[in-house]
This record gives sequence, structure tokens and C-alpha cells, in this order.
Amino acid sequence: MTELARGQNTTIGTGSVTASVSGAKQGTVDLMVFQLGADGKVRGDSDFVFFNQPASPEGAVRLLAADRVAIDLTAVPPAIERLSIAVALDDSVSGSLAAVHDLGVDVAHPAGAATARAVDLTTERAAVLLEIYRRNGDWKVRNVSAGWDAGLSALVTEHGVQVDDAPAPAPAPAPAPAPAPAAPAAPDGVRTVAGEEKLSLEKRQKLDLRKREVAKVLLDKGAPGVRARVVLVIDKTGSMRRQYSKKLIHEVVERMVPIAVQVDDDGTLEPYLYAKSYARLPDITVHEVEAWSSTFLHLNGVHGGIDYGPLGAINDELPIMGEILSSLTAGASLPTLVLFFTDGGFHQRKQISDLMKEASGLPAFWQFVGLGKANYGVLERLDTMGGRVVDNAGFFSVDDIRKISDAELYRRLLSEFPDWLRAARAAGIVR
Repeated sequence: MTELARGQNTTIGTGSVTASVSGAKQGTVDLMVFQLGADGKVRGDSDFVFFNQPASPEGAVRLLAADRVAIDLTAVPPAIERLSIAVALDDSVSGSLAAVHDLGVDVAHPAGAATARAVDLTTERAAVLLEIYRRNGDWKVRNVSAGWDAGLSALVTEHGVQVDDAPAPAPAPAPAPAPAPAAPAAPDGVRTVAGEEKLSLEKRQKLDLRKREVAKVLLDKGAPGVRARVVLVIDKTGSMRRQYSKKLIHEVVERMVPIAVQVDDDGTLEPYLYAKSYARLPDITVHEVEAWSSTFLHLNGVHGGIDYGPLGAINDELPIMGEILSSLTAGASLPTLVLFFTDGGFHQRKQISDLMKEASGLPAFWQFVGLGKANYGVLERLDTMGGRVVDNAGFFSVDDIRKISDAELYRRLLSEFPDWLRAARAAGIVR
């Protein structure tokens, strides 16, 4: 790996680049990317990629997580000469970036890898850490490590983003950047998170009933108060058209949110859509479920700044499963619960079986749910699949999710998770 000093550059070739920013954390140190022309400015606010607008218009730059960006250099528009990867302290955080431990960027690129540590930062609250730029037909990266004491407002203004009184634009109806910590569970085990107070009385009552059903399943399984990262993966292939047109997927999202409210460490749901490729969508918060679903639950088009076309229309589970696996570390203290909804088409049976065996040593339980009548192949054999450290997956299918009661749905979704968690802890997979 090439280590870049401040101002140093190296050639990286053309292709796919992943930039991982150590120290970035949504709501504390926010990550963003600017697509810049020859004048060093964005062409418009859509060239500003951040948590509320997680992809550039053509999809060349995608925010995969709070600390990770994927860039397809072959898709960067000819008018864009430079990509600036920057960070800024949230307004609620005091101090400067100099206090952020190990702040820097690791870049995986077609020619290898490079790392750029943030150096010589003192009182800056926002900074460009790294830039990727064109030079004589080649793409290069440079460690910039330069910033602004005035913070985010100065950073975005410098790069041509229009701001009024707000620190940053909010072009899409996406979740708040940093949900407030969830309140402790009540004596009956039911938990409350920020945002519930914004719901109507009827919606709060429905949410409360569903949270109680979730809490009851976990209590019955000996796992009251369990905390986990909750990930939602939804199939958006062409065969899912009926599920989307009848808004069955809207129903899925609405009924998964109470699980996140009750279980997730910050009470939000981490969503992905997948087909041949995948898209990481903004987190789903309890009070914005309808707006989120209206914005992002589609099969085609551009929604919330994300172009759905490149995701494809046929199944390939390996990229999205690999993406989730790449975020896991054996021995982690926080387990991950993956709720994976699909209508089948798992054709790469051997590769998926091998992947699930590899995944059995990592801190995630995969709950697959089949939507509709189909041949689910390898999913139907998960319970008997050998070669795993622990049984790390479950599967069931439903013809119409609206016809299953909340109690039965949550029982099917959550009954195996506590058993896996105990086995994973015994095996040292989860602390």
C-alpha cells in the first residue's frame, strides 16, 4: 500500500475505486464528496454527495456507508475534473477535526491501494482529505489535508454549493443524519425512540402494538432487550413488479421498522435494494416511513439521487451479500440481523452455499423471506447445510405478507435469531 504524505500523489488507473474514511461517523464526522469542474466548483447541488443525497446524478459516486464511498471512474462525466473527498464536524460536536482519532482515507484502486492520513490539521472543523483528479489522461489521487475553521458552511460554499441559512441543502425527503439515542426499554420491555412523538395517535398505537409483539417473541426466546444492527435487503428485480405495484413492499418496510425500533442499536433500519447490483439507501427512521417508501420503493428511474437502471433487473445475490459481509468483523460486540426479502432466483447455488459457510464465522444472522410461490432452491436447504461454524440463517416464504398477523410474522422472523446469538457467543463470533 502506498502511503501518501500531505501533497503527495500517485497514479491509480481507471475503474472502480473504494475510499474508506477512518474517523467518519454520521452525525459526528460527516463524509461527503464533491464532483468538480475545471473551475473547482460543482455544476449544481446534485454534484454534492452526502448522507441526504447518497449518489451523484449519473451514479459514478455512491455513498455506501457513513465511512465509505464507491467511485466508478469510467462513469464520471467528462466535465468533471476532480472529486474531493471531505469531512465536516456536525454542528452539535465541539472542538476540531484534529481531535478525531486516526482521521484519514484508505483507497482501493485499479492499480493497488493507497492511504492518506490527515496531517497538520489544527483548528479546522471541515477539511478536504483527498482528491481524485484527471491529469494527462490518467486518474491520480493526492493527499490534501486542508480545511476551514468555519466548518461545513465554508466547505460547501468554497465548492460552489448554494447555501442559505442552513448548513447544507436537503434535496430529498431522507432521514435525519443522527437519530437521538433510544430511550431505555420500559418495564414491559417495549422501547421508545426519537421521532415516535411526531406520529399521529393512530400510528403510534399501531407501532406500539407491533413493538409489543416483537418484545414478546424476544422475551419468550430468552433474549429480552437484545441489541443488534438491523439490515433490510429487498429484491427489486423485474419479477417483483407485482409486489411493488400492489405496495406489498411498502407493507414489508412498515412492518420491519418496529423490529429496528425495538432491536437496532440506534432504532433505525439500514436498507438496501438489490438486483444484479445494489444500492445503499438512506436509513429509515420511525417517523419518516411513508415518505421514505414513496421516495425509494421503485423498480426503475432515478429516485432520491439514485439511478435504479444500473442495478439491473435480474438476481445476483453475491454482490449485496458480499457488501454486508465486508462490514462484519469476527468477535464484534454488536451482532447484525439481516432481514432479506426476495421472490427467489438464487441460481448461483454453490457460490451462495460457499458464501454462507464463510459467513458462519462472522457476527450476522441472515433471515431470508420468500415473497410469493417460487422455487427458492438453496434457501430451502439452509437449515440442513453443513460445513458451518454455527447455523447462521433461516428461511420461510409467504404468499401474501398482508395475510399474516403481526404476532405470527414476528415469530417467524425472530425465533431463530436468539438461538444463533447464543451459539455465536459460545463460539467467540460475538462477544
